[in-house]
Amino acid sequence: MVESGHNFRKALATAFVAALFAVCFLPGCSSDIEEPVEVAATVPSLTPPEIAREFRGVWIPTVANLSWPSKPGLSIADQQAELLALLDEALELNQNAVILQVRPACDAFYLSDIEPWSEYLTGKQGQGPLPFYDPLEFAVTEAHQRGLELHAWFNPYRVRSLKITAPAADSHVSKRHPEWVRTYGSLLWLDPGLPEVQDYTLQVVLDVVQRYDIDAVHFDDYFYPYPEKDKKGKYLDFPDNLSWEKFGKETGLIRSDWRRRNVDEFVHKVYREIHDVKPQIKFGISPFGIWRPGHPDTIAGLDAYEALYADARKWLREGWCDYLAPQLYWPINDPPTSYPILLDWWTGQSLLDRHVFPGLNALKVLDGWPVAEISRQIEFTRTQPRAGGQILWSVNAYRDKKAFKDELAGEVYTEPALSPRFEWLDSTPPATPTLSMNVADNGYEATWSALGDEEAWLWVVQTLERGEWKTSILPRGETSFRFVSTIEGVAVTSVDRSGNTSLPAVLEVESGESRDQGADR
Repeated sequence: MVESGHNFRKALATAFVAALFAVCFLPGCSSDIEEPVEVAATVPSLTPPEIAREFRGVWIPTVANLSWPSKPGLSIADQQAELLALLDEALELNQNAVILQVRPACDAFYLSDIEPWSEYLTGKQGQGPLPFYDPLEFAVTEAHQRGLELHAWFNPYRVRSLKITAPAADSHVSKRHPEWVRTYGSLLWLDPGLPEVQDYTLQVVLDVVQRYDIDAVHFDDYFYPYPEKDKKGKYLDFPDNLSWEKFGKETGLIRSDWRRRNVDEFVHKVYREIHDVKPQIKFGISPFGIWRPGHPDTIAGLDAYEALYADARKWLREGWCDYLAPQLYWPINDPPTSYPILLDWWTGQSLLDRHVFPGLNALKVLDGWPVAEISRQIEFTRTQPRAGGQILWSVNAYRDKKAFKDELAGEVYTEPALSPRFEWLDSTPPATPTLSMNVADNGYEATWSALGDEEAWLWVVQTLERGEWKTSILPRGETSFRFVSTIEGVAVTSVDRSGNTSLPAVLEVESGESRDQGADR
């Protein structure tokens, strides 16, 4: 559902400390910026509308160069240009978050003392970019300059594909700790039953949390691996006999319950410890979209609870994540895996009102789905309690299919929106910003700044033009807005990292000269 913002009418009625202004523009003010306008002593009659709320994310996978970079070994300039194009496209579509894969296979898309540089970045594992730059630092900076959240996406236990013939770097975990690594089907895998493996993966995550200004830690659906078959078509069991003998049997649990407990304890520990380091950091998980067949009754498919040992319903119910993004990768009119039936069930499991942002299989529009299928899924999501947005799999869908991009821009994401509030992380709203208006060349310029100790994360700028309110969401570094049209009022709201909003500062224009049509935004 698109969540409403603060109730501005009630807030403005009681906010005597808000910035209250009335402006009178005189003819002939057409050169440089003049003196600031005078402050009025009355509450403005203008009431800006509530701010739309919806998480609009998109996955950017790096494993096997699925999305970025387009191939390993690109020049630094080409790598950066490709990523900037993806960020610009997300901003153009009024999305507000990108989920960037920074650790696809016990490797790093950032400078790390723990794991080697990813071969998907440079073409050789362990070899960093030359001339040097830090891709994650670059991505965070550029995303934030566009007002986009950057969620750092980790795969917890995947080590490497056996299809890769190039040698692993000496610093890779498969070389440093081969005793932790298991061969399963086509992959090398860390054994989740080893406490030292859990500690190692947590160390990797916390290292990024401590050193980078990311907005969230994000896990995908891989904990224990998806079932694979041998050459005879028989399903393989995960080869964890050593950890089961050493740590599992003594628990008194059956093996499947022990495996689930391994994952549960790891998820809970990650949630606690990332918030101990940075309380405002969000933790999101994107599990397989079916918890168990028969839940609800009409649903059939893979049993993630039993096959992947992932009890995602428990994580949501216990509040061990700040958002859950179940991968609901099926169409609306498919009864065994119906999108609306599954979404309704998942949102009903959020007993502590944690957000549910379903993952949508937008790549299907490249493979026969009508573009309207994803639009319909988004519209349905907006009707569901506790479903505060969605995440598109993946950025390739609108990058590679113009008709889908046009559908999003023209029908679905026509106006900007803020992410929902994460009030359990922080419920204190920021202070109302200062706001002033100057007469500028061929128009007006509003300027503002934060009050109090907390730096703004975003600014919501609302303008009343010819009786219609228009909304823009600006990154924290932009603190002015120039208008070249006749306006009747401006409202500026400060937004913090948890989505809390201040009371708006409002400037009311009592009268003004006609200016050029439109606005310079």
